Amino acid sequence: MTPDTTDIALLRALTRDATLGAADLARLVGLSQPATWRRLKRLREAGILKGARLDLDAKALGFGVTVFLGIKLATRGGSGGRVSLEDFERAISAIPEVQRVDHVLGLYDYRVRVTARDIADFERVLRRRIMTLPGVGDIESNVLLSEEVREGPLDALLTAPPSG
Repeated sequence: MTPDTTDIALLRALTRDATLGAADLARLVGLSQPATWRRLKRLREAGILKGARLDLDAKALGFGVTVFLGIKLATRGGSGGRVSLEDFERAISAIPEVQRVDHVLGLYDYRVRVTARDIADFERVLRRRIMTLPGVGDIESNVLLSEEVREGPLDALLTAPPSG
């Protein structure tokens, strides 16, 4: 499915405020509420609209440190095999401080985003939870100093004036 200009207008409005209801969206794009519901349903069924997300302010909640880990899985003893990726992913995803796990190609097998209260809390999570997971080999840590959100191609699509 290729979104038309009305679909793009709906997506643009939802990226600005995901709490908008169908009636508000209908007014914004000039459709009836039932027509808006049908379009939203079609966008969900096509996998374009995957849901709404709530962004929390980690610092306001007392989590002042974010660290990105590069994790290389170790090979198993004599067999030369590696730990199961699914087992590792399941185990690391169960750690509450782990916010994101990405399986990547390159020097490391995984990029992991960890949020902690402070450096001492991060060290505790690293030593007691992450380093003790089966299959963990080399780990590289990068502490986040600042974060700037830049528009990507999808954001540019949604923020560009509608064509046609």
